Amino acid sequence: MPATTLDPRPSTLDRDDFVSRYGDIYEHSPWVAELSWDTGLGPAQDTPDGLADTMSEILAAASAERQLEVIRAHPDLAGKAAASGELTADSTREQAGAGLDQCSQEELERFHRYNDAYKARFGFPFVMAVKGSDRYKILAAFETRLNHSLDEERRTAIEQINRIARFRLQSRIAP
Repeated sequence: MPATTLDPRPSTLDRDDFVSRYGDIYEHSPWVAELSWDTGLGPAQDTPDGLADTMSEILAAASAERQLEVIRAHPDLAGKAAASGELTADSTREQAGAGLDQCSQEELERFHRYNDAYKARFGFPFVMAVKGSDRYKILAAFETRLNHSLDEERRTAIEQINRIARFRLQSRIAP
């Protein structure tokens, strides 16, 4: 079975075209795409998983402060940006896919309380790759992750962001 490729193939794009197409994979952080292109792209990066691996390595190699900038670029789940229509198209689809646009008032209040408690504890928003999840699993994850240490939670947030990036790249495969 042939590997599924991105179209056009990332390895064939110049830097500006690559960043134009893939600069939004990491929420408001086009520098990840820029540095990924700068590393040199080949056929291995023409698949969603290959490009996801390269981009996640760039984020993993970044300083803790730069990683925190990427984490902080993410919106609250079921937060004010969602209610006011200010999310990116990808975030809107992802949150709706998990049913966050269908929360009851009580669930929204729980999300707001958890978002506020999480940010007060860690200094950045709760990030979770919500594809394949639902609001009940997400609320349970909040409860668990609020007990993490700061370092553990920063690592978890980066892992989740890399999962989000992989899902976003997989959604862009050639038909």
